[in-house]
Amino acid sequence: QSFKLFGFLDVKNIPCAGESVLYGSLGALVMGLGHFLATSRVKRSCDVAVGSYICTMLGYWFYCRYNLAQQRIRQRMLKEGMKNRILFEGSYLDPEKKQTGSERSDS
Repeated sequence: QSFKLFGFLDVKNIPCAGESVLYGSLGALVMGLGHFLATSRVKRSCDVAVGSYICTMLGYWFYCRYNLAQQRIRQRMLKEGMKNRILFEGSYLDPEKKQTGSERSDS
C-alpha cells in the first residue's frame, strides 16, 4: 500500500523518498529532544527539530540519489559490455582470442 506525503506525493513509487522521510524524522526527534534536554526551551527545540528534519532529509536524499545514479551508470556500462561481448565473441575482433603467427600474416 502506498503512503502519500502532503496528500499528493507518493513516497512508495519515488526512489529514496521513504528512507529520506524516515531518517529525517529520526534526526528531528534526536536533535529536538537533545536540544530540549540541554536547554529546556520548547519553542527553540521545535525550531531545531524542524531544521534538522529538513537538513537530514535533503542530505540523505541527495546522497541516495547520487548513489542511485552511479548504480544506473554502472548497470548501463555492464549491459553495453555484455552486448559487445556477445557481438564480438568468436570473431577476429574478440580481444580474448589469441592470434597465431599464420593468422597474423593472413590479415
